[in-house]
Amino acid sequence: MKNKIFEKGFTMKILNGVAIGSVVVLIPGALLNEIFKALLPIFPQGQFILTANAFAMTLMGVVVGVAVSMMFKFTPIQTASVGMATALASGAWKIGEEGSFILKGSGDIINMTLTATIAVIIILAIAHKFKAYAMLLTPTVVMIVAGGIGVLTLPYVQMITGAVAVLISNLLDLQPMLMSILVSMIFAMMIVSPLSTVGIALAVNLSGVGSAAANVGITAAAFGLAITGWKANELGTKIAIMAGSPKMAMPNVLKNPKTMIPILANAAVSAIFIVLLNQQGTPMSAGFGISGLIGPINAINLAGGWTLGNIANAVIAFMVVPIGLAIVFRKVFTEMKPVVDVEDYRIQVE
Repeated sequence: MKNKIFEKGFTMKILNGVAIGSVVVLIPGALLNEIFKALLPIFPQGQFILTANAFAMTLMGVVVGVAVSMMFKFTPIQTASVGMATALASGAWKIGEEGSFILKGSGDIINMTLTATIAVIIILAIAHKFKAYAMLLTPTVVMIVAGGIGVLTLPYVQMITGAVAVLISNLLDLQPMLMSILVSMIFAMMIVSPLSTVGIALAVNLSGVGSAAANVGITAAAFGLAITGWKANELGTKIAIMAGSPKMAMPNVLKNPKTMIPILANAAVSAIFIVLLNQQGTPMSAGFGISGLIGPINAINLAGGWTLGNIANAVIAFMVVPIGLAIVFRKVFTEMKPVVDVEDYRIQVE
């Protein structure tokens, strides 16, 4: 079983599972929460939507565990066991009075990742030995051992992620322009890597202008990759990238890192407009970019609502500027000072 644990792609499966699980839980709230909060005075029934989304958030540990398990093609018993262990160590629950439980928030996604990884290793290492006793032993061993380790590591992981969140927040307050540029460029890189932009943003509680900068970095990657490689890819591929799937270009970037030069330039300049136009975001909206228009919609809501000025600012920050810069930097880096070729951006679709 050692080969299965350390086989090629193990880490990628874990990261992809965490990414899918966290996105599934976050998307409903990111899309609907701000809208229905604004509508509550005239549509009180919208509270159900807010409650449902809040409940979904508390299930992130379960969903992440299940998504990770599916990456490894686990059995239903094994999948449920990983889900339980990850939820136990998520930190999304507290013990209340008389043995009751209080659910609040989504928990710590880094600790979920750690716990899910331990649970997967346990299953790959020893679950095959349980045989006829699999139903009895798998959930018990995985939940107690992996979940127990996760519960022990939770306060230390929270301490580290909390310190990182405070550091980023303080740096954004002191140097909003410089830090926004750095955040934008970092998230532009992460969206074409195995890392989950949503998970990282949530883990470090990225909010305010930092959240908007993260979103515009991802948006710059989406538009930049599509426009720079416009002549090399089919229409469907270009639309998919611009709609929010820049991870499709991950093999291209790993093969030729220079393809990110025009993208990072776009992300850096776009971040300047985010600060100048005072665009904001939340930890739940950060990491989505232009996908589902989650970044712009949250920026409009946080700016005070759907006024013409707020809409115009969001459109300029998240669409006009990144698209315009993508066109400019494509010409600069493929024609005026050619460091990349259009063919470098050809995406092989199987």
